[in-house]
Amino acid sequence: MDNNNTNFLVAIVLSLAVLVAWQVFLAPEHKKPTPEQQRAQQQQAQQQQQQISPGAASDIPRPEAAPGATVPSVDGQPSGLPVVLNRTQALKSSPRIAIKTPSLEGSLALKGGRIDDIILKKYRVSVEPGSDNVVLFSPAGTVAPFYAEHGWVAASGQSVKVPDATSEWKQEGSGALSPGSPVTLVWDNGEGLIFRRLITVDENYLFTVRQEVRNDTGGPVSLYPFALISRHGKPKIESFYILHEGLVGVIGEKGLQEIDYDDISEDKLATFSDAKGGWLGITDKYWAAVVVPDQKTNYQARFSSAPMDKRDRYQTDYLLSPVTVAPGGSAAVEGHLFAGAKETQLVDGYSEKYGIQKFDLLIDWGWFYFLTKPMFYALDFMFKLLGNFGLAILGVTVLIKLILFPLANKSYVSMSKMKKLQPEMQRIKDRFANDRARQQQAMMDLYKKEKVNPASGCLPILIQIPVFFALYKVLFVTIEMRQAPFYGWIRDLSAPDPTSLFNLFGLIPWSPPHFLMIGVWPLVMGITMWVQMQLNPPPPDPVQAKIFKWMPLFFTFLLAPFPAGLVIYWAWNNFLSIIQQWFIMSRQGVEIHLLDNIGLNKNKKRRPAEENK
Repeated sequence: MDNNNTNFLVAIVLSLAVLVAWQVFLAPEHKKPTPEQQRAQQQQAQQQQQQISPGAASDIPRPEAAPGATVPSVDGQPSGLPVVLNRTQALKSSPRIAIKTPSLEGSLALKGGRIDDIILKKYRVSVEPGSDNVVLFSPAGTVAPFYAEHGWVAASGQSVKVPDATSEWKQEGSGALSPGSPVTLVWDNGEGLIFRRLITVDENYLFTVRQEVRNDTGGPVSLYPFALISRHGKPKIESFYILHEGLVGVIGEKGLQEIDYDDISEDKLATFSDAKGGWLGITDKYWAAVVVPDQKTNYQARFSSAPMDKRDRYQTDYLLSPVTVAPGGSAAVEGHLFAGAKETQLVDGYSEKYGIQKFDLLIDWGWFYFLTKPMFYALDFMFKLLGNFGLAILGVTVLIKLILFPLANKSYVSMSKMKKLQPEMQRIKDRFANDRARQQQAMMDLYKKEKVNPASGCLPILIQIPVFFALYKVLFVTIEMRQAPFYGWIRDLSAPDPTSLFNLFGLIPWSPPHFLMIGVWPLVMGITMWVQMQLNPPPPDPVQAKIFKWMPLFFTFLLAPFPAGLVIYWAWNNFLSIIQQWFIMSRQGVEIHLLDNIGLNKNKKRRPAEENK
């Protein structure tokens, strides 16, 4: 490869390195806080909540679906409920109906009819034995309230009494909410309107909420059904530019909407009218709470925030078209609530079964979903065959190598021919040392004569870049990779290698700083990268030679904080590339410089370029 193409390769690699380095070292809030920092953050949050007076609420400006019809402003502490209760105390503040499924446990409150207590039974906070299950929903009054609510509103000016956050619902019958055992809530406004709410749940994370109203008054009544997700206080987020956490939804033809917490805190309100189809809610990295309206009914959607002393309340809601109930008649609407883990096949299944528009976008596949989603399904397929996601990564890497073998083979063959032309290329450079234009023309004539593409040597790197980012995205955003073990000390492929060279891999009782966490797998990756580079003769340019010499060390430090699964992929890919390149070079009769470059071939005379260094 001549100087221009070598420079091109170096520019590609260094550009990739700069981009990744910014994400790893400069992206805010990326580093995991220490236990002391976590305790300090929790104490600060509790102090802030203690400053909130009971019953405090801040009205959010409401868009009008029709004259005067608005979604109610949800008070964080209904009925004067005191703030900063522990979870047990908050749950005891209202009569409750238990929720029991293979995936969830929790309860819904009869006061307000909220679903505000959800624990994910299949997921734990950490890989440590005995770690607590992940808590998704928490009731008002706790440190971080997060809940869903359904209901009705009347247009302003109408004196229709509808249920609110303080209304006491009654259960028809008894028993817990579980798959195959729905519950029915009833509330009588005492003025001729009787409201019923039929709630069902499947074996996973989808609730179906059917709202009914019977009109026993003397005249027609018009009501507007709504559903909302409310979260009080900004949660701890990853703050990665490749991942969205915050308010999210697909709003009919307006498509995907992703609004960060900071943005909605500044803008306060984002509204969308006359939408049909879609969903909206609040998403974390691995979990989400989403309300889904009837896909054939028009609705207004809104993303909003309102200050609550030293924190914000975030809310997403939809307001359906009005329902008019004739005297003696009844009406009903139905919607869904998703509250749980963003499991890929489950989310895709809900989208297909219930016809939810673009529900698969609840998982942040990114702009290159056409690469990341197939990458996930390939990994998932290999996982089902091999029983381990680490082995699945190795298997998918082999498949990618096989698929791209013709292109890579052509590239390595061209590189081998370029190596054979090195003496002739050097003679051209010496002959036209003072005439750059004639030197380039002579080089092009040589390439044309020998049928060699000088840029083909860059293809292996160019091919690897999109595969690298697709795998990185999958490892980072999919819950299937969360806490997925490999072997030995790797208990979570989505987390960095926990070992470090600088404490002798745990033999020294010292925790190195973040930038010195150079584990076993990053070292293996660096060594394989170094060996692969030694297969080629060193570049004639001393500057380029130094860059290539130090690049494996640079990438070792660069990739060490990345998910262990990604580093394993890179190391395994390097190993396969070494075998492939060695085989092709041998077939082409090209001398392999590995022993020369590492100084083990003592019987061979050193090249002049090396002697002059």
